[in-house]
Amino acid sequence: MRALGLDVGTKTIGVALSDELGWTAQGLTTIKREENEEKKDYQAIAELVLEHGVDTIVIGMPKNMNGTIGPSGERSQLFADELSEYVSSTIKMWDERLTTVAAEKMLISADVKRKKRKQVIDKMAAVMILQGYLDHKGS
Repeated sequence: MRALGLDVGTKTIGVALSDELGWTAQGLTTIKREENEEKKDYQAIAELVLEHGVDTIVIGMPKNMNGTIGPSGERSQLFADELSEYVSSTIKMWDERLTTVAAEKMLISADVKRKKRKQVIDKMAAVMILQGYLDHKGS
């Protein structure tokens, strides 16, 4: 039973995958998005779900610092609703406040160059989203 973590942005989708026991999250890929081609995004995720035997998809829900849901959160919820038409996996929303900031700080502290950070930041944020969910589920 595996879980897939998604950090859904307007230009990319960071993807992370859990191990089979659901204990750890690892970066899997970054999906480049094209304007008005959302169907390709859903199909790419559906292929990953089938390939890796995913039963749960965890999508980052960007909330405002006061806990309210703004336009970005509404876009994530819409993405989840539309993705549900392409997969039979359970879809969970997970509070992702500050995951991208934390991922960037982690990469900076690891002395990763700016150009390389831009290439992996979304995947790293997906790892943090999924790992937060896995840790919470396990406690």
